[in-house]
Amino acid sequence: MTSFISAWIWSERFWLPENVSWADLERPPAGVEYPRLQHMLCHAFPLAVGVLLFRLLFERLVARPCARILQIQAGAPRRVQPNAVLERLYQSNTVHKCPDTRQLEGLSKQLDWEERKIQRWFRIRRNQDRPTTQKKFCESMWRFTFYLVIFIYAICHLWVSPWMWDTRQCWHNYPFQPLSPGQYNYYVAELAFYWSLMVSQFTDVKRKDFMIMLVHHLATIFLITISYGNNMLRAGTLVMCVHDASDIFLEAAKLANYAKYQRLCDSLFVVFSISFFLTRLVIFPFWIVYSVLFESWQIIGPYQAWWLINGLLLVLQTLHIIWFYLIARIAVKAIFKGKVSKDDRSDIESSTDEDISANGSKNCQTSKLRDSNHTGVLNGETHDH
Repeated sequence: MTSFISAWIWSERFWLPENVSWADLERPPAGVEYPRLQHMLCHAFPLAVGVLLFRLLFERLVARPCARILQIQAGAPRRVQPNAVLERLYQSNTVHKCPDTRQLEGLSKQLDWEERKIQRWFRIRRNQDRPTTQKKFCESMWRFTFYLVIFIYAICHLWVSPWMWDTRQCWHNYPFQPLSPGQYNYYVAELAFYWSLMVSQFTDVKRKDFMIMLVHHLATIFLITISYGNNMLRAGTLVMCVHDASDIFLEAAKLANYAKYQRLCDSLFVVFSISFFLTRLVIFPFWIVYSVLFESWQIIGPYQAWWLINGLLLVLQTLHIIWFYLIARIAVKAIFKGKVSKDDRSDIESSTDEDISANGSKNCQTSKLRDSNHTGVLNGETHDH
C-alpha cells in the first residue's frame, strides 16, 4: 500500500517530460550530479534547527544591543488586577478581546463593578499581550539580515550563470542539467529558512493573518521542494532571487519605523514600493513567467507538472498585483502626507487608559474600527513571498 501511494505521488508521467524517468536522473554521467530530493531534505531539516538556534543567538547578541543603542526599550506593560471571571471571558473571545453590551451589563452585575472599570480591565489586558517594539525590531532585524545575505549570495551565483542573461538556457537539455554547489546551497538555505519560519511563527508576534501565513509557508516549502525534485533549479533560483530583493527594503523600513526615524522609514518604504514594482510586476512576469510559460513550451513541450507549476506562478502573479495595489496606497500616503500608516494586522491596541470613554461598549467598537481602518505593513511580518 505504501509503495502504491509513493508511486502515485511521484508518478513519472506527472512530474517529468515524456520519455524521461526517475531512473534516468539517478544515473548521471561521470563527474555530473543531478538533484536528489532525499539528499536535500536530509540536510534541510537539521539546518532548519540550526537556523532557529542561530536566530536566538543573533537576536540576543546582535539585535537587542542594536535596539538598546537606538533607545528601543523592551518596556514592561502594566499588569491587570487578577480576575478569574474576566480572564476566562478574555481567553474565550479570541477575535475582539472585549465584551459586547450584553456581556458588559452582566459582568457589571456579577462583579459589582462599574462598566468603565471593566472596560479599563480589558484595555489593560489587551495591552499586556501587545508585543514590545524591541521584540518586533529583533524579528525584523533577523529577517533583514537573512534576506540581505541570501540575496547577495544568489546574485554572486547567478551573475556568472548563463541562464540569468538568457532564460532559454533554463530549458536546454532539461531535465538533464547538472547540479552546481551554488544551486544546492541556495535551495537548502531557503528551504531551511522557511521550515524555521513554520516553527517560529507560533512564537513570533501574532497577527490576524496567522492562518494565511501558515498556508503561505507551506506553499513556499511545497514549491521549493517540487522544483528541486524535478530539477527545475535554474528557473527556481531566478524566482527566489527576485522575491528576496524587495523584502530587504521592507524589513529596513520596519527597522527605521521601530527606531522612530520617520523620514528614513518613509523613504525606504517608497524604495521598497519601487523595487516591488520592478521585481514583481516587471521582471517576474515578463522575464521569468514568460520563460517558464512560453520558452519551455517551445523547447521541451508541456507535461502534466508543467501545467501545475505555471498555474501556481500565475496565481502568484495575481497576488503580486493585489499586494502592489495595497502597497501603492501606503506609499502615496508616505509621499503626500509624510507618514506611513499603521498595520491593520495588529491585533493588540496600543492606546492608553486615558482613551477610554464613558460610553459603555462603544469604546470597544471604536477600537475595532480603528484597528480595521489603519492599513500598512510596517508593524508586522512581511507576507509578499
